[in-house]
Amino acid sequence: MKIQYFEDTDTLYIIFSNNSPVETRDLDEDTLLDLDEDGRLCSMTIEHAKNRVGLPEVDYEKISA
Repeated sequence: MKIQYFEDTDTLYIIFSNNSPVETRDLDEDTLLDLDEDGRLCSMTIEHAKNRVGLPEVDYEKISA
């Protein structure tokens, strides 16, 4: 997973896989989902990210099985 934040447009871009998206769906007015040919989520774009997801606070924890 890769997370990119574009401060100039206040856009958060989350990449879940390296698969090429073939379809983009609107989840809501400010959230786009990119899907691959099998309908799996490739990436997500979130506009107005500071107010919607609590940026700049990002907490990441990896839990091993």
